[in-house]
Amino acid sequence: MPASALVHTTFHGDAYPAPARPADWRTHAACAGLPDEAVFARRAKPALPALRACAVCPVRSHCLETVAPAESWFDGVSGGRLWRNGREVRIPADLDPERAFADPE
Repeated sequence: MPASALVHTTFHGDAYPAPARPADWRTHAACAGLPDEAVFARRAKPALPALRACAVCPVRSHCLETVAPAESWFDGVSGGRLWRNGREVRIPADLDPERAFADPE
């Protein structure tokens, strides 16, 4: 199996590396590479890097559709929103990246 067909794994005993999956929309997500502490934060301030990434993300709608937080107990950032136990968390105005990118009237 060529190295390009393997994903990064740690071997434990007789385990073999899992085959790589074809690239999908997640590879284009603006939050790709952000630390889990930001993406899966339960509060607005620690989630700020992920929320800022969502504000300019080209695949934001795919993320929201896939996670479908209302149908799960998801905690973290998805589709530009912060979720805790599958419910949207209000982001204080001074921390809301959406306001920073909004057009002034």
